Amino acid sequence: MAKNADTVPIEVFILTKDHDIKGTVHVSKYTNTNRELTDLLNDKDKRFIAVTNAEIMSKNSSAAPRKYDFLEVHVDAILLVHPSNQVIFKETSKAQEDIQRFRELRNRLSQTKPF
Repeated sequence: MAKNADTVPIEVFILTKDHDIKGTVHVSKYTNTNRELTDLLNDKDKRFIAVTNAEIMSKNSSAAPRKYDFLEVHVDAILLVHPSNQVIFKETSKAQEDIQRFRELRNRLSQTKPF
């Protein structure tokens, strides 16, 4: 999607089978905030996603990332698109303890009777 007044940039991580791609995609500013990437990927008229300021890292090599001002990624190659402003979750033992405490709290709350 070309940059214009009707779009907003979103920094994303795009995962494919062989590469991790970091860059910016431009989505419609008229789309619901929770659906902007989904709508971009599900647009039947577009088979490629335009990525600006792209950095490609190979999963099978320790070579330095390649950088491109503009890149198009075929939607069929995409396994996952993740906004880069969201925290990437790392599963540590502390995180597992927090998850367990959250599940226990959620279970207790679901057993309480409504007012």
